Amino acid sequence: MIGVFDIFSVGIGPSSSHTVGPMLAANHLIEELVAIDEGRRQSGVHIPVSTTCTISEQAEGRKSESSDGPFGLSQIDNLRIEFFGSLGATGQGHGSDRAVLSGLMGAHPATVNPENLEPGLAELRSSNQLTLLGGRPLRQHTLIGFDVDEAITFRPNKRLPHHPNALRFHLHGPSGWQQVTYYSIGGGFIARDNGSDQPVTEIPLRRSNVVLPYPFRTGAELLTGCLNSQLSVAQLMMANETARGLTAEAVIDGLGAIWAAMNQSIDAGCHLHGLLPGGLGVRHRAPMMLGQLMARAADADSLAGLDWVSLWALAVGEVNASGGRIVTAPTNGAAGIMPAVLRYAGTLRTIQQRYSDEKLAAADFLLAAGAIGAIYLSKASISGAEVGCQGEIGVACSMAAAGLAHVLGGTAQQVLNAAEIGLEHHLGLTCDPVGGLVQVPCIERNAIGASTAITAARLALSGDGNQIVSLDQVIATMMEVGRDMKSKYKETSDGGLAVALATC
Repeated sequence: MIGVFDIFSVGIGPSSSHTVGPMLAANHLIEELVAIDEGRRQSGVHIPVSTTCTISEQAEGRKSESSDGPFGLSQIDNLRIEFFGSLGATGQGHGSDRAVLSGLMGAHPATVNPENLEPGLAELRSSNQLTLLGGRPLRQHTLIGFDVDEAITFRPNKRLPHHPNALRFHLHGPSGWQQVTYYSIGGGFIARDNGSDQPVTEIPLRRSNVVLPYPFRTGAELLTGCLNSQLSVAQLMMANETARGLTAEAVIDGLGAIWAAMNQSIDAGCHLHGLLPGGLGVRHRAPMMLGQLMARAADADSLAGLDWVSLWALAVGEVNASGGRIVTAPTNGAAGIMPAVLRYAGTLRTIQQRYSDEKLAAADFLLAAGAIGAIYLSKASISGAEVGCQGEIGVACSMAAAGLAHVLGGTAQQVLNAAEIGLEHHLGLTCDPVGGLVQVPCIERNAIGASTAITAARLALSGDGNQIVSLDQVIATMMEVGRDMKSKYKETSDGGLAVALATC
């Protein structure tokens, strides 16, 4: 069972699978290397230190990896990084190379200051000196040191077996070259390939072996749990969270911090000006749109509320596209939907009357949305490289619709109905980012997804919760459509708008 704090995490843009995941993979690799050194020191084993390898040794090492025991951090003098599949195709536009290098030097998505990344990478290029966190400078060549361009290779046409998002570290030590492979499986979740048929998934935030009072992996199991316990979706999710060792107050405070980070990303996006990075010439639209809405009379347009929702979603999307601080909800590419719908919920008099505290309303919203997200992460995919944008915008819309339906007083049946509607009408949505950037059509899709989530919640609340199509059925359909979808429509920038716009 995946918890709510695994689903919502503070990170940086522009992509959870292509930026956050690779940075976490680099963090995990360093932790593993440090642990190997520490284990050997504690056991009294001598740790041989490698000498700088020559260019010919590098060439030979790429053909044959060492079979000796794993290296510790102190033994490594050189490394190379390969990006495969979707990471190879759009990794540069999504900042995968920069994320990995920063992660190797100690940057973590949850704590790094985004403004410090580019200066640090510029220093790396000018000095040709890469120092792994806690280690010593690497030297590809005796004279020039570490060459970033030579160390990184993108292989868009080669896919590794477990997932289209793969990166491989080649490490050089006393006995030659060794390799470690990771998969970035969506939403900032990573998996390490341990050589077996299935990689071992690494959940970066929390792990728990606690037996939960209300375990569920499907919509049907969630609904049954709610009906049998007479708990709402948020109450059931709260019971599972407190079983992990947190108090209810700690859960509410933690979700309050998540909501505060979402709010900050909205506010930051409303005051960013100029062009987004990457060369497409995409403007920051949120400040201009904010000015227009502020100048409009309050009663000038009956649909003005939806314009504000679009503004909030665009603002977060632009912060993400700029590499700024956002909340992965459940991915970066769809990070604007949840904040926009949640801020909209806070403006509704119905919700203000039901909740004495905005933080309580936000916590309930995120608990209900998180319950739906846990189902997707347990039974499906949220990776655009695996199932297209239906797994990002569609899933975020589904989660937001569930959260809104819940805080508006919906029953468990209505909450699941809202989630089903939110995904059903995104089935088949391709992931075709122009230029390999999370800008066109990604940012506007957040605004459309937020509006659809509101509509889905309202449709569900107008009924009794009975569904012709269940949430589990639409999730299974999403996965089937994802398998049938050609790879060029799954975050490779080889099809769809990515090609059409370039051709025009």
